[in-house]
Amino acid sequence: MVRYRVEHTTRYEYGGSVILSQQLAHPSPRAWPWQKTLNACWQLEPEPSWRHRGFDAFDNPVEWFAYYLPHTELHVHLSLEVAVYAHRPPCLEGGIDVHTLRQRLSYQGTQPLPEDVGAQRYAFESPHIRIKRELAAYAAECCSPDVPVAQAAAALMHKIHKEFTFDPTATTVSTPVMEVLAQRRGVCQDFAHLMIACLRSQGIPARYMSGYLLTQPPPGQPRLIGADATHAWVAVYAPGVCGHDWIEFDPTNDLLPDTEHIAMAYGRDFSDVSPLRGIILGGGDHRPHVAVTVTPWSDFAEEGPDISG
Repeated sequence: MVRYRVEHTTRYEYGGSVILSQQLAHPSPRAWPWQKTLNACWQLEPEPSWRHRGFDAFDNPVEWFAYYLPHTELHVHLSLEVAVYAHRPPCLEGGIDVHTLRQRLSYQGTQPLPEDVGAQRYAFESPHIRIKRELAAYAAECCSPDVPVAQAAAALMHKIHKEFTFDPTATTVSTPVMEVLAQRRGVCQDFAHLMIACLRSQGIPARYMSGYLLTQPPPGQPRLIGADATHAWVAVYAPGVCGHDWIEFDPTNDLLPDTEHIAMAYGRDFSDVSPLRGIILGGGDHRPHVAVTVTPWSDFAEEGPDISG
């Protein structure tokens, strides 16, 4: 088990007065069997005119808030303390194979398994995910019918990591997945979208995981405050692997997530789990300024607060 503190600040400084704003945010992690939220503090400046907490269609905690009075800036700050437990499966052997899973998820005229019904919502196109022959072809060598789904996903993860270049200047939040496939460059969001699109094009359900990743500073260098970022990876529906139904894969780093990944939410793609999104009336030109710091609890002084239990 590893404990972390996460500080995530988003600051909007508008070029003019915003007279109306309606927003949706993910202010705290959803409940996970392998992760415990010890503390979550969610602050908004200025205080909104209206706010309400609930859950979205995927059972992620969300908050809706709105401003009905003019304002020229918006500051959103999340301070989070979590404990993450080891949960990576010890192996990827066994489990259902690609052909059998496709057959199970196809229409049979009989009552499907409850877990299959839940997985099917992650088998279709969504705002950032396409199902295309080109994507199926890219994943074909990894997804032979007789290969277990988890091993097929691992092979696809290795392939993407080997053949694509991490380049934060190559894409934007709205770059289409087909463009990412063509140019072979992008960031974690792009690689997660690409892997999901390839798997769905092969008939395998996959969902988009959003959260944070502990990044290690160079040897001898201090951890930079605010230099981290949100992270994205993939969960694949692969029943029967060591008691797991969903197995996580990180194509950006070519590994199976464990205690260095802090999970916040999941959905069909980024549009379902964006940390903050909404609409405004007015404001002129503006760009968000985002600062994220992920710190292991061991880096804090011994007199820090007790978060045991």
